Amino acid sequence: MTQLAPVDQARLAALRDLVTSGITRDLDWRRSRLSALRAMVLEHEEALTEAVREDVGKPHLEVRLTELSFVVQEIDLLLANLARWTAPRRVGLPVTHLPGSAHVQLQPKGVVLVIGPWNYPVQLLLTPLAGVLAAGNTAVVKPSDLTPRVAALLAELLPRYLGADTVEVVVGGVPETTALLQERFDHIFFTGSPRVGRIVMRAAAEHLTPVTLELGGKSPTFVDGTVDPDLAARRIVWGKFTNAGQTCVAPDYVLVTRDARDALLEALAGAVEDFFGADPSRSDDLGRIVNADHHRRLVELVESSGGHVVLGGDHDVDDRHYLAPTVVVDVPLDAPLMSDEIFGPVLPVIGVSDAAEAVGIINGRERPLALYVFSEDRATRELFETRTISGGLAHGAPLIHLAVPGLPFGGVGESGMGRYLGRASIEELSHHRSVLNKPLAPDTLAAVYPPYPAWKRSAVRALMAPLRRGRQAREVPASVLTGVGLVTRLLRGRP
Repeated sequence: MTQLAPVDQARLAALRDLVTSGITRDLDWRRSRLSALRAMVLEHEEALTEAVREDVGKPHLEVRLTELSFVVQEIDLLLANLARWTAPRRVGLPVTHLPGSAHVQLQPKGVVLVIGPWNYPVQLLLTPLAGVLAAGNTAVVKPSDLTPRVAALLAELLPRYLGADTVEVVVGGVPETTALLQERFDHIFFTGSPRVGRIVMRAAAEHLTPVTLELGGKSPTFVDGTVDPDLAARRIVWGKFTNAGQTCVAPDYVLVTRDARDALLEALAGAVEDFFGADPSRSDDLGRIVNADHHRRLVELVESSGGHVVLGGDHDVDDRHYLAPTVVVDVPLDAPLMSDEIFGPVLPVIGVSDAAEAVGIINGRERPLALYVFSEDRATRELFETRTISGGLAHGAPLIHLAVPGLPFGGVGESGMGRYLGRASIEELSHHRSVLNKPLAPDTLAAVYPPYPAWKRSAVRALMAPLRRGRQAREVPASVLTGVGLVTRLLRGRP
């Protein structure tokens, strides 16, 4: 098992030296590491699945769908597009800079620290790691201490498949994480709560280290009477109770128009029974709460909600921290249940008069990581698109926007900063260097060297004239051509 406790400076230096040596710039190196990570997941599918099931309590099929296959698909996407997404991007030059050329070069940043959470301990550690490798970086990864089986397994497998010169795995809890954050990294990628995100950002500020913070928040769902309540309910139940609600983009609460409220509540109860049976505690397809502390927190939130439990509510801490899929209505907006992210199988349903009231409630809170809208009315959809700000917005389905190639994932404000997945991972974890190539001859810059006689002042005024008139930069007006003519005469010795 690979471990830094305290942090081994020599190993950190070795990780950084590999990047500065230029080896990781080679696309074949990146492909080989991504392929090795892919092989690791597939060759140890059973062991990884069982470790997640033991640590988190989610069903086997959920692990394969939401953790392992997600990672493999992300790696395949990166491999298929690596050359195109990392290629230099040419930038056009203004007339005044010709002759010459310019481009943007994506460079590896160096050593990236990846701190993973416990709710998706494989996906949310290895998917960012895939982006780290695709961008040509090396990594220190820190699995959650709340998933000790997954952490131990990854600490064994990652250095074996990727090489100790590419990745370092740190296991442990708060002391180890604190020690890591005291070191200088070239980027920090953190997934977790806003509270810990602030700690990470403060530590990063000491070294001016850029950060990607994938946090969470109360992701709202809006439903009105224009949709089929049974179809909407099935999708909401699936999105909310996957991984027992322990998903950062799970629907956190529902705002439903009052004309659709009763039908939706009836449909939610029907969907829960269809998915998990009359007694969800006996279902093999319903996950469990990760530990007793989180279980107790959720039970207390329900008991202090100030609302009415219309579905579920039963719980058993001795049954692997079981908490039934629970729906609570008439919850005051200032209740504890509506203050922080629930992160569990508890769904408040709140009646609103219309979409405008729902938008007002959403805008009165911190910006969420996701926002879900169930409405067939075009004007209503446009209202949410134009009047709200969230990390992501999905019409008609929760969760699945994460699995769309080409859609970056990330939060805004309290729900995070930065983007990743697919091309966004490479761009987020690369340094974008601007490169200009300007030949020494002919020396077109002679027009701006001192001294500044009258003819040079005239040339500058000619160049500035279209800017004062508000012309677009892509236009080449006669005044600019006149200025170029003056420069040309200068170079020929006839000012």
